[in-house]
Amino acid sequence: MTRDQWWLASLGRTVIWARLRVLDAGTAEVFDSDGNTLPYDSEDTARGMLLDAEFVELEGLDAEDALARGFALDQIAPPEAETDAQLRDRMVQSLGARA
Repeated sequence: MTRDQWWLASLGRTVIWARLRVLDAGTAEVFDSDGNTLPYDSEDTARGMLLDAEFVELEGLDAEDALARGFALDQIAPPEAETDAQLRDRMVQSLGARA
């Protein structure tokens, strides 16, 4: 059974998403905002790559951390689509101007 984890990075009022998928074999892959699926030998390696690229796991993000990044947790949600091809266009989310 595969497990998906959503990660994000922020640049100003833009949120960039990445999906880390842990596969049955213990390997992992990251679907990035360019529509690439990058394979990794383990979940730890994939997580390390995301952390090096200044991504944070959505599940571990609290309200204070989100505000420090320039948004509220209720402003964001992982993108959804039926296929990865459709998902690619939703991997970058603009939050618009600050209120």
